[in-house]
Formats: sequence, C-alpha cells, structure tokens
Amino acid sequence: MTKNVRSPKTLLCIMSVSIISGRPGPRDVLLKCFIKRNRSTQTYFLFLSLTNALTDDGKFLLAARKCRRATCTDYIISLHADDMSKGSSTYIGKLRSNFLGTKFTIFDGQPPHAGAKIAKSRSTRLVNLKQVSPRVPAGNYPVAHISYELNVLGSRGPRRMQCIMDAIPASAIEPGGAAPTQTEFSISNPDSIHSLSFFRSKSKRTESGLSGPLASQKDGVLVLRNKSPRWHEQLQCWCLNFHGRVTVASVKNFQLVASPENGPAGPEHDKIILQFGKVGKDLFTMDFRYPISAFQAFAICLSSFDTKIACE
Repeated sequence: MTKNVRSPKTLLCIMSVSIISGRPGPRDVLLKCFIKRNRSTQTYFLFLSLTNALTDDGKFLLAARKCRRATCTDYIISLHADDMSKGSSTYIGKLRSNFLGTKFTIFDGQPPHAGAKIAKSRSTRLVNLKQVSPRVPAGNYPVAHISYELNVLGSRGPRRMQCIMDAIPASAIEPGGAAPTQTEFSISNPDSIHSLSFFRSKSKRTESGLSGPLASQKDGVLVLRNKSPRWHEQLQCWCLNFHGRVTVASVKNFQLVASPENGPAGPEHDKIILQFGKVGKDLFTMDFRYPISAFQAFAICLSSFDTKIACE
C-alpha cells in the first residue's frame, strides 16, 4: 500500500499561501484580491490579483463553504479549494453568524497571541483529531466580532456594520504600531506523521506589548466601521469612491476604516483598511491593508454574503 506524500514543491506552494493568508497586509497600499462565488455549492474562493485588471486568473489563497444550521450559519475556511471540512488539516478558521445574520464571530484555527482562550465545541475536537504538531494546538479562537445595525425604520440605504478586532490593538494603525502574528503555523499531511512549520517575524513592539490577551492592553482593541456613503442626486443612489475597483451597485458593497474609539480622529482613521464590492454576478473585489490579514478580511467579506432580512 502506497501513501500519497506531497512533493516539496507542493508544500512550498501551500506554505507561501499560508504566509500570505495569515500575515497582515501591506501598510502603504491596498492588496488587491477577488472572490468568486459558486451559488450551487455555496462555496467561495479568494484569489490574489496578479494584475490591475478586475478579472484575471489570480493566485488561489482561501476557500470557504457555507453550512446552514438550525440556529446559526457557519462558513468553514480552508487553505484547500477542494477540502473544506472542519477536521481537515487545511482548516484555518470559520465565521459563525446568529440566526438573523446580524452578528458574527470570526474564529481562528491558531492562537492569535499568547494566552488566547480556545472556544470549546464539537468542531474544536474534530480539528484536534488531525492536529499533528502539539506545539501550537489547533482549535477555534475568537479573534473578531462583526455586527450589522438593525434597520428598524425600514429606510433604504447601505448597511451599517462594525467590526471589533479582538486580536488587534487600536495602536496598530499608528506609525510604528504593530499587529500580533502567530508564532507558528503547521501544514500537516493527513497521510503522514510529518508536518511543515514556519516562523513569522515579530517586531520588538509586538514581542513586548502583545504577548498577552488584548483585553488588558491600555489602548484597547481596533474597531472598524463602514465609511459613510454620499447620496448622488443625479444617480439617485448612495455612492462610495472605490477608484474603479467596483462596477455594480449592491447593498453588499462597503469600505471599512478605523473608528476613533479612544480619542480624536487622525489621518490614520481616513485610510481604507478593507473594501469589498461587486463587479459581476458572482464576482467581487476584496482589497485590504495592514493591520488585518487576508484570512480576517475574507471572513469579514463572507459576512456580507449572508442574508440579513432585519437590516435591509
């Protein structure tokens, strides 16, 4: 009986995708990506744009599968386009919504910082069954909470959303600020006992100031809010400037900026950290920057796909 062992080239490709997916984006520019939706299978695929065109072949980064439950909906996020199960070795996290689709929690499969508490669930046990490296336990660590404002008046307009990034300090958007990164990420072959790990670099500020839970941090956690659109009299619709990256009007379109929760707004609060918008029937652009990662940005965008009867 022969075992299917991944070649070094395949492992290197997976590792590079893992680094891109887990690391925060660049500080000075938006990293351009796009999402393809498959309605029939309720799956979503994230690609890194290789050109400035709205559509290209791209480099695959992440995939997600929608799983409906009686009281909630889960989006299982994986590094593999064909394996989106909770017990897979390529599982990296999930997005869970409440029944109304107005509140979401992002769970990371790896601890975002030292002292992070795992959320106990059946899916956590399934992940641990195939966890090879005991140095960094895989599981479900809550790293962000997303909420959509209820539309009690029934007025037409864009959705209002807020993202509380529990694993990122508010100071991360300031010059010299740092977002925490996981110290290790394991890519394991389910057919072998070996695993491939890489270590992510940390700044001095990260090592000294982000070693424990962010709840104890003096400056609090990063809060993202959607940028307010302007009403266009000629077009008779709400408009945001996506600089050509969005071509189809949709209630799903949004831009997120940092909210000045703990003081006056500065120039860093005007920078768009994440923008998402429609360019085709099942094609959407997703652009993000520091301090959030591709995984976090993808999970936030997945929340926009969920039906929100109470918000529209």
